[in-house]
Amino acid sequence: MDLIIFAKGKAKKSTVKFVIDCAAPVDDKVLDIASFEKYLNERIKVGDGKTGNLAQCGVVITRDRTKITVASPQDLGFSKRQLKYLSKRYLKKQQLRDYLRVIAKSKNSYELKYYQITAGDDEEAEE
Repeated sequence: MDLIIFAKGKAKKSTVKFVIDCAAPVDDKVLDIASFEKYLNERIKVGDGKTGNLAQCGVVITRDRTKITVASPQDLGFSKRQLKYLSKRYLKKQQLRDYLRVIAKSKNSYELKYYQITAGDDEEAEE
């Protein structure tokens, strides 16, 4: 008779990753991505709606040269909308809100882009 042993193992919790792509402003040296990451670390609210408990809730913020990635457990219910709100607040604080906008690039990512300014508007204003 064969003995079958089942190992008790924890199921891996699924995580949701949100990416903020800051390639254009970082390449132009308009935006400091390290201070943006610090701002997000200080301001993101998770769990009971309080700031400063990212580690206890399992939220991890990492940055590359031009991207910030926020990884959160699926069951926490972290919203992508909060990232957009905080990104816009940071741009306003740095007085960049008039030049940059936050656009949804895909389901789980945002991108900071410059506003498109056409030359035709300036000619009409001069007349």
